[in-house]
Amino acid sequence: MLEVLFPFVGGLGLFLIGMMLLSDGLVAFAGSNLKRALVRFTGTPYKAFASGTLVTMLVQSSSATAVTLIGFVSAGLITFSQAIGVLIGASLGNTATGWIVAELGLKVNLGFYTLIMIGIGALLKLLGRGRWAEMGLALAGFGLLFHGLSVLQQAMAGLSGVFNLADLPVGGYGARIIIMLFGLALTAVLQSSSAAIATTLTALYTNTINFDQAASLVVGAAIGTTVSGALVAIGATVYAKRTALAYILFNLAAGLIGILLLPAFLYLIQLLDNFMQIAPDATMLVAFHTFFILIGVILFLPFTAGFARVVERLLPEVEDRLVQRLDDSLLNIPAVALEASQRTIEQLAGVLFKTYGDILAMAQSARTDNELKQAELALDHTFDFVTRIQLPPEEDVQAEQRIAQLHAIDHLLRLRNRLGDISKANIDFANPVYQSAQQSSRSMIHLVQRGLAEKTLAPYLEEIDHEADQLAVYVHQARHEILQKVMPSSKALSTLHTTDVFRWMERTGHHICRICFYLAQGRPANGNEVKSVSEPGGKSDMAADENNGNTFAEDIRVNGQ
Repeated sequence: MLEVLFPFVGGLGLFLIGMMLLSDGLVAFAGSNLKRALVRFTGTPYKAFASGTLVTMLVQSSSATAVTLIGFVSAGLITFSQAIGVLIGASLGNTATGWIVAELGLKVNLGFYTLIMIGIGALLKLLGRGRWAEMGLALAGFGLLFHGLSVLQQAMAGLSGVFNLADLPVGGYGARIIIMLFGLALTAVLQSSSAAIATTLTALYTNTINFDQAASLVVGAAIGTTVSGALVAIGATVYAKRTALAYILFNLAAGLIGILLLPAFLYLIQLLDNFMQIAPDATMLVAFHTFFILIGVILFLPFTAGFARVVERLLPEVEDRLVQRLDDSLLNIPAVALEASQRTIEQLAGVLFKTYGDILAMAQSARTDNELKQAELALDHTFDFVTRIQLPPEEDVQAEQRIAQLHAIDHLLRLRNRLGDISKANIDFANPVYQSAQQSSRSMIHLVQRGLAEKTLAPYLEEIDHEADQLAVYVHQARHEILQKVMPSSKALSTLHTTDVFRWMERTGHHICRICFYLAQGRPANGNEVKSVSEPGGKSDMAADENNGNTFAEDIRVNGQ
């Protein structure tokens, strides 16, 4: 028994390790280009489908595509509707491994060549540099995959004499569903549908099981491949859960279609065998796998928008909208994690700038204090998320992005505190004395909102800086004139209250200018990156931060308010 079981387990292990090395090596060799292509070519459902199919065929892992895609959707790089097209393509691309195994692994004796591939691949990994080292890893993985398949093939022949899988239930939908569930469980345990399908193909090739049983096992493997994505989505954002659920629903529907159409497929095979002497073999099994996935593609792909709406109804947004893109699973992909945090910070900035505009227009509502409290909690959560992003040592650009984001969060927290204090002070901004400063501040907010809407603040930095300087000049003159016109009977607290409101507006404008500067620096991919981390307007960070830690209560002496 052990003489048969050990080679079977060892061959399966070699195949799994080979798949992992091949997938990791190909992904690393392609680098960011593969991820960029996955994001770029998703404009329509059909482009997204083609993108998902090709990427999965290249990396030889639908699970890797699905897990990466979950991160992209969480970060907002692609829409959920586009993601569905990619997922459908990933399911079809996953059939490529079966074709390779059936046409090359089982029919061609690669035993002699697999060892040399492993050796050359290992040398490239050890001695090569950069992408050549990753290509060596992929080559070694390719060799291990086929070497494991060869060992598995020999072990399966011996295993049939000890445990005959053909004794499993056969015939009827009840038996097929039981075997399908067995294939699902096998895939979930192995965490690889490719390994489960390769094992099934080998068992069919050695006549350990019949075609009906093998087809049911393949259907179970096709459904079980969604387990990895489902595990990643546990405790993740609603976007990640929706993506995982869509993947499960599509594969489940395609699998059930396969089970329902299996009798018709078996009848067709019987006709081919009778009239053309084409026996049911591994190639026929892979063709069946591709067939029922293609039926699912035909039924789902034209209706991706409607399918997306169904999934969205099943999983409505119930989380905090301000930080719903910050999924911990993204921390394993630094570039995507930084994009998610950047978008979250920009969203929070938009919320605070709108609140400031409402305060200046005296249009704040009773919910303002609650919204500011939520913004503070969201900023704290975002700060924690950004600090946990692990960056490779050589990624200087990403390190600068993260530093810029932390600066932006710092100034947004300061701005939030000032807005909280001024909203409680009930300042009469309708007073004509504040009109010019108010107009300049609102112009600045309008420029920022335009930049945020266009997702590029860099072109507006000069105008925002100019408005901040103009505000500073006006505030200096206004305070000087107010103090110069003070009469002996004037109330000191009322006068100083007015001058301090002007000073608060100047400092708030300066905060906005700094926030925009760091938000622009957090998006170097736009080609508009800011050249140095220095204060707009020529001021240093140290000088600009003077008294920034003060609350509004300390800055403004409110007379009886």
